[in-house]
Amino acid sequence: MSFQIDRGLFKFDNFIDYHAILGLPIDADEKTIRKRYLVISRLLHPDSCKAKSEEEKKLASNLFSKLVSPAYSKLSKERERAEHNILLGLIGKRCIQESNKIEIQSEPARQLSQASDYETTYKSLVNQLAEKQYNTLEQSTNIIAELSELNAVYIMRQENKGAVVNKPPLPKPPAPPPPSTKADNKTKIPGAPPPPPPPPSPTTATSAASSSQVDSYYRRAEEFMAIQDFTQAVLQLKDALKIEPKNSRCHALLGMVYLKQNQPTLAKVHIKNALQLNPNEPVALEAQKMLEKPQKPGDKKNKKGNSEQGGGGFFGSLFGGGKKK
Repeated sequence: MSFQIDRGLFKFDNFIDYHAILGLPIDADEKTIRKRYLVISRLLHPDSCKAKSEEEKKLASNLFSKLVSPAYSKLSKERERAEHNILLGLIGKRCIQESNKIEIQSEPARQLSQASDYETTYKSLVNQLAEKQYNTLEQSTNIIAELSELNAVYIMRQENKGAVVNKPPLPKPPAPPPPSTKADNKTKIPGAPPPPPPPPSPTTATSAASSSQVDSYYRRAEEFMAIQDFTQAVLQLKDALKIEPKNSRCHALLGMVYLKQNQPTLAKVHIKNALQLNPNEPVALEAQKMLEKPQKPGDKKNKKGNSEQGGGGFFGSLFGGGKKK
């Protein structure tokens, strides 16, 4: 049995909203996560589930093994939780850029979108939904979807510095043209030139212009990397990703820059994005090899706990490393 959820944050590139699955606010700490997991376990685990029918017991077991356990496994580990929270931040920016993907269907999400004290309202609404999340198993996935809508609205308001989220009404479809009549046909003049073609759609031109702009940012990022100005390289690539969030080349190069800056957690996020978009992206594949490279016995640790090698550090060989004397 598979569970299809396509609301809230689940709409973004197969993103899995682990906080929604566990019925937790996105800033929940490790202790809160474990406490909530134990509560859900008592409801769903085969050894403690109080479901009466075999069908309900099977549903409870599937919810536990395919949704709850993977979510807890992800959020209970500090490093994986940190990576997931970084992804949440990136998704938050995309929620603003692609707000048309967020359809507020539930009443709790609508309340949060307009609440003045959105921080308090968010946690209160999450707790209310969590209380009934796994009590009626047939409604569990629907409540997960509502929780993910809450998370989407919350991070949108965070990105907008608390501003109210207003969803514009969907545009009405254009009225169909009136059907042609025999009278219309009679008015056609034989031999008359055909009507002029409609003006070309701006979509193609806009797409080409955007691609050219992204290429410019990418080239400038390479130039900054050549002179080891990694801060400017990051800014160039982030600007490029604002235009094309699914550009695998930009994600891959940004991953490489973060490697050079000894920020493997951020690097891993963008390398993963690049390979999801293009499994054959050469820069991402090379960066992945660098991430997976085992630490040598003689390597030292820097203050952040990242390994360093003599000269240019662990990632010193990237883009030429340090200067030769």
